[in-house]
Amino acid sequence: MSKGYLTTHVLDTYNGKPGSNIKGQIFRIEHDKKIKIKDFTLNSNGRCDTPILEKNNFSIGKYEIIFLCGEYFKNIKDLSKPFFIDDVIIRFGINDDAQHYHVPLLVSPWSYSTYRGS
Repeated sequence: MSKGYLTTHVLDTYNGKPGSNIKGQIFRIEHDKKIKIKDFTLNSNGRCDTPILEKNNFSIGKYEIIFLCGEYFKNIKDLSKPFFIDDVIIRFGINDDAQHYHVPLLVSPWSYSTYRGS
């Protein structure tokens, strides 16, 4: 790819496997308003089949990814509402539109972490 792009990967650290079929959404943040770009669902490897942002949608700016993890864990473990970890919201910036950005998520029903991956 000649221009940068954004990918993600979710690992379910509670069960020691990829976060398959987790639903998510990505937004661009402009002047404190969220502009939805698209919905996505992770495959059996906890990844999207294509980048979640690429080409014209991939540009310098502030973004937010929402992973619907509460619904995912509800289907695996008997959890009472409200879930301790429900929607995981990651807000981040892209400052170079020629690079590959990767936002991994490590998640359990009680904790999560993220970082800029490769």
